[in-house]
Amino acid sequence: MGSRSRGGSGSRLLFPFLLLLHLLSLHSGPSVVVSAAGSSEPYVGVTIGTQVTNLLSPSDLASFLRAQRITRVRLYDADPRLLSALAASGVRAIVGVPNDELLALGSSPATAASWVSRRVLPFAGVNSSTPNVISAIAVGDEVPTALPSALPVLLPAIQSLAAALAAANLSSIPVSTPLPFSVVLDPFPPSQAFFNQSLAKSFVAPLLAHLANTSAPLMLNLYPYYSLMQSKGVIPVDNALFRPLPPSQEMVDPNTLLHYTNVFDAMLDAVRVAVRNLNATGGASVPILVTETGWPSYGDRRAEPYATRDNADAYNSNLIKHVLEDRPGTPMAPAAGAQSSAYIYELFNEDLRRGPVSEANWGLFYGNGTPVYLLHVSGADGFLGNDTTDRTFCVAADDADEKAVQAAMDWACGPGRADCTAIQPGQPCYQPDDVRSLASFAFDAYYQSQGHAAGSCYFQGAGMVTTVDPSHDSCLFPGSKLLSNSTGSGSTNTSTTPTSDAEGSAIWRLRTGRDKGFLLFLRLVLSIAVVIVVDSNFWT
Repeated sequence: MGSRSRGGSGSRLLFPFLLLLHLLSLHSGPSVVVSAAGSSEPYVGVTIGTQVTNLLSPSDLASFLRAQRITRVRLYDADPRLLSALAASGVRAIVGVPNDELLALGSSPATAASWVSRRVLPFAGVNSSTPNVISAIAVGDEVPTALPSALPVLLPAIQSLAAALAAANLSSIPVSTPLPFSVVLDPFPPSQAFFNQSLAKSFVAPLLAHLANTSAPLMLNLYPYYSLMQSKGVIPVDNALFRPLPPSQEMVDPNTLLHYTNVFDAMLDAVRVAVRNLNATGGASVPILVTETGWPSYGDRRAEPYATRDNADAYNSNLIKHVLEDRPGTPMAPAAGAQSSAYIYELFNEDLRRGPVSEANWGLFYGNGTPVYLLHVSGADGFLGNDTTDRTFCVAADDADEKAVQAAMDWACGPGRADCTAIQPGQPCYQPDDVRSLASFAFDAYYQSQGHAAGSCYFQGAGMVTTVDPSHDSCLFPGSKLLSNSTGSGSTNTSTTPTSDAEGSAIWRLRTGRDKGFLLFLRLVLSIAVVIVVDSNFWT
């Protein structure tokens, strides 16, 4: 994995043109139309780092991605185990070449050809037995700032890998390198942006020419969060979060009179201007692919005041909507086809990463698959397929003691008055007949009946909230979208609450109660249990 020094060091991230915020709203100006990178339709993917305690196994990770309907990922290496697992999941992956491998690949075309043979060919769909998993190759990561000593071999490595792919009839797999946004200087206002002069002619211009010649995108790691942090209060936080501002407060480029409703688009247009000003051969035709963007959910309260869950939720939710639904392009490239695709940094919190507090808190999920916060992505083309606006579930925690799970289930189906009918023998959720599976249904039934109230999925640590729908086969959990959609022909009810009355009869069976002859006995046991546990607080 690359160093991912996301803050960069070269950008002068000031907004002098904010002095013109009170200009009249003018929306005219030059436009540049560039097609979306790597696809005829823009998409949102996620990056997957590995510095995670108890990272999911490759097969479990593939299942998790499938459950979340995530079909695009960026990996920081080319792990064959993970690629093998992804092959059966319909996921397309950008695979990475770590910075420490650049010297070997850049100095030896034979080494590059061997790398392609070992790391790409088995997963490139060259025949019916090798599904096409790899969508692109990212050579290095932020090399100009993370490992500048390797810059002389970066372009040769890209060229050698592209030549090896062409020799294997795989020219359709583009090869590029993710650059830090800091290679663009004076990006605000966008119309005055230019590339760092120490890199422009010697590296960026020949890179753009090669990308144009091979139909590969310009990869960029782009973070409005860092622009906000470095602006020292000049940039309105709402502008960084895609939240609308009154026209009188929108950012206006004084040279083009274009209005910018968000920092993300302003940064993209700054890159387009820098490319145009460089006048590289074919550079204007190179599409932009945002290989990293995101927002941390937690940070040092003094040094990182904007690193909060609410801001992370707002940025990533609005980014998804901006790319998948709005598809506005940018003020300089307003056509929908010019909308750049983007990868959210990142899928999991990398709790083993060193550095500022925020460095370990960029993930959408914790390492065990539970959400760090709930994205509001309803209707966003199925991405993060479970509607996380109000579609969460309560299941048995992976690390909870089985006896505690059993006791919590007994309480949920008894004093908690959850409707546990579906987990009785012969009912659709009775199988698999094990404590965790049955308890998960009971927990979710109680959780949904309480309207997701705070603490309603605690169960003394035995429960956990997840956005992954645990429904399986004919067993639909109370919070399932499938269940709410199947209630009544032509019904417009989209409630996520259970379809049966959770406040109904408290007559229920323990997990092991299979013989109807024991019903009276079980009722007696229930009566005793209610007295015993009436003061227990499994739900708080």
